[in-house]
Amino acid sequence: MATEAVWKADAMALADRISTLLTVVRSAEAEIGALLVEIESRGVMELFGYRSVARLLEHLADIPKSAAETVVKRARALQRGHHLDSAPAVAPSTAAAAAEGRLSNPMIDTIVSALTQIPPEHREDAEQHLLALAEDAGHKQVAALGARIVAHLDPDGPEPDTTEPAVPSRELSLRRKRTGVWELHGRFDDETGTRASALLDALAERRTGSEEGDHRSPQERYGDAFSDTIDLALNSPTLPMQAGERAHVMIAVHLNDLKSGVGEATLGDTGTMTAAEARIHACDSMIIPAVLGEKSEPLNLGRLRRLISAGLRRALYLRDRGCAFPGCHRPPRHCQGHHIHHWSEGGRTDLNNLVLMCAHHHRLLHRSGWEVRIAADGLPEFLPPAFLDEHRKPRRNNLHQPLPFAA
Repeated sequence: MATEAVWKADAMALADRISTLLTVVRSAEAEIGALLVEIESRGVMELFGYRSVARLLEHLADIPKSAAETVVKRARALQRGHHLDSAPAVAPSTAAAAAEGRLSNPMIDTIVSALTQIPPEHREDAEQHLLALAEDAGHKQVAALGARIVAHLDPDGPEPDTTEPAVPSRELSLRRKRTGVWELHGRFDDETGTRASALLDALAERRTGSEEGDHRSPQERYGDAFSDTIDLALNSPTLPMQAGERAHVMIAVHLNDLKSGVGEATLGDTGTMTAAEARIHACDSMIIPAVLGEKSEPLNLGRLRRLISAGLRRALYLRDRGCAFPGCHRPPRHCQGHHIHHWSEGGRTDLNNLVLMCAHHHRLLHRSGWEVRIAADGLPEFLPPAFLDEHRKPRRNNLHQPLPFAA
């Protein structure tokens, strides 16, 4: 215990020392900024022969030009030059706090950025509010307060730009490597990137409510989210036609392989997938299975969506209201129709043989000991594998069902 107490005391001493040094460094940076503004107001060319104080700082501190220009820009916002015609400082109170070493550079930049959007007559009060919050909060919270102040003072926002908007820059390349892995590279304008980020963030949330948990890395979750995005787009009723048909992919698989789930299927022109994956997509997908006989002759060319009509799909949506797997929160638009009695084994495509499932739980059902059936009341229920529940007590997903009381 004594050793632990000593270790904690040493750690606190180190943290205090770092805090003291940070205060000294910040104070020194503020003083350097004030000196740069003074040199600029007196004439850096006359004093040192440099075209700008940024160039002078670049050589004095041996830092990149961009970093020197950032320091000078920050200093100009905090300090007023010595000439009578010098522009007033945007954030004089912030300069005082910076001189005492109380503010980091990101905090200073956040306050200055907010104040430059606020009319001069309101800046003093706004600066005091921002500085008060800066004492206890981080620069992100201060930025949020600044945005609220700007919105309050100018609820209509800036006047719209009457010029013709620029064409957004968007580039995308998608290529298949010999290993069967596809590589995606792209560049997008800010608006497209923001919308894509919002969509993927929503789809990449960790799965909750099921025993298997969600142990995917962030990269894996966003990869799965991208795959879900493709499914959403392919399920869109407004998807453009291609050569007279909706976009689809063809799978060629031998009948015996499709029934057993063992073997390999041809995906598209050059790709491959396991027969087990083909069984999954034979349920309900924008992938069309072409079933081949022993001599590779076409025995059955499956129709898009495995004969699940629009009306039947609506009935499935109304009954299950989302993924029916216990604990899953995915809504209907993220789900596929699963044949309880497999289509490849003669299962019928009607409501009593279908259940709505998200892609993840659809694959889980095909690969694990889970089973699904339609109960006497017409709703799907799932039987867990014996290693989860030796009694295999039926389970249901009640997250999507209406509440038992009136709203």
